[in-house]
Order: sequence, then C-alpha cells, then structure tokens
Amino acid sequence: MIVLTSAIVFTVLILIVILFQIALAAGLPWGEYAMGGKFPGKYPVSMRFACIIQIAILAFMGIVVLSKSRSLVREWSAFADIAIWFIVGYLVLGTILNLITRSVWERRIWAPVTLLMLVSSIIVAIS
Repeated sequence: MIVLTSAIVFTVLILIVILFQIALAAGLPWGEYAMGGKFPGKYPVSMRFACIIQIAILAFMGIVVLSKSRSLVREWSAFADIAIWFIVGYLVLGTILNLITRSVWERRIWAPVTLLMLVSSIIVAIS
C-alpha cells in the first residue's frame, strides 16, 4: 500500500513540475522560479526548447516509477528495477541544487517538491 501511495505522490508531483515546464516553454514569465533565477521573466527561445526536453525526461521518469510500482507498463519491470536508482540519484542532485540555489523562490518551492519526490522514489525503489 505504501508503494502505491508513494508512486501516486511522485506522479502528482512530477505532473506539477511538467506543468511548470510547459508554462515556461509557452512563454509565461516565471523564469525567476527556475535555473537559479538566471532568466527572469520569459525564457529565451533556447531555454524553451530545453523545457521541452525536460518535459520528456520528466514524463519518462514518471513512467519508470509507475512501472517499478507495478502500476503501469508491467513489461518494463526489469528495466524499472535498475532505472529507478538513476532517478533516485537525479533527485538527490536536484534536491541539493534546489537547497543551495541563490533563488529564494526555488528554495521555497522546488526544494520541498524535489525532496518529496526523492523520498517517494526511494520508497518505490526499495520495494
């Protein structure tokens, strides 16, 4: 039960991050809330394309976590057993970066989100 709950928490959080990335890619002026606030306002075109790549990576991560929890694409189970640990490592790095960023907004918003994603992914990983 805790694995399924953790997978759901992870999925909801990653969907929030994906929606944020979609907003950045669409040109909403939220640049100060990402990338250490390096691009306040609207992202430049090159960063908008980077958001699209990030969206694909995040969606893939969500599918891996759901597959590991046996909630989606059960055929990926063996792959997910290994890939989940790369996701955990990515989230360790992401949590650290969000905690040490100069951007106050990133520390306030994204550090807790990445920390919760990290904890939920670890729970799924060790299941």
